[in-house]
Amino acid sequence: MPTVANFDSAHLTIGAGVAIFHLATSRVVVCYHSKDRYWFLPKGRRDAGEDSGTGAEREGFEESGYRNRLLPIPMRHRQPQAHNSSASVSPFVTEPVWTQLMPVTRSTQYMLFWYIAETLPPDIEQALSHKSEQEGDVYIAPPPFPKDMALAARMELDKDSDPVKHENTGVNEEEALYESYLISVDEAQEILKGTLMADVVGIGWEAIQARIELENNKST
Repeated sequence: MPTVANFDSAHLTIGAGVAIFHLATSRVVVCYHSKDRYWFLPKGRRDAGEDSGTGAEREGFEESGYRNRLLPIPMRHRQPQAHNSSASVSPFVTEPVWTQLMPVTRSTQYMLFWYIAETLPPDIEQALSHKSEQEGDVYIAPPPFPKDMALAARMELDKDSDPVKHENTGVNEEEALYESYLISVDEAQEILKGTLMADVVGIGWEAIQARIELENNKST
């Protein structure tokens, strides 16, 4: 239900989460808390000055070990197109598919944006890993999904390889307790059942299938 609320910067935390899909094998990344024994999708607070989408990609990597990038998908949303853009408008966007509002204390609020992403193709994964090693294992944001690439062509790049899972990417003792797995979409929805995260996975997968269908119809 729509609501009216106001929070100053000292009482509002903004975060982002992500469902990371491996398109070629119809799998999605899920995390498991090895101590408290529950399943979840990677999420966390964005850094100061960081875009929420970039924060989602970074948190996805830190908590799961899988490098990822936001995936443009067809979706209903209420954001306008840029008025000064002369380029053709794409039907695919990288807007949040869900937004959660959760109280932290009686006076502080947490706002969490959920995004859809994909694992990286082998060449970009290799390039980013090499650059990260050269610069001291810092996190490096990936390039965006190419505007002119269809998902069928994208999946071809992964047909002979699994995405790389990096170890020890957590930034604190809590994240060191996280385990991550690539599992089928159906299995992910089952173990996340009863949470908004199950819906995030479902919406993401349906949008991916819709994009594939749209692109196939356009090419025929």
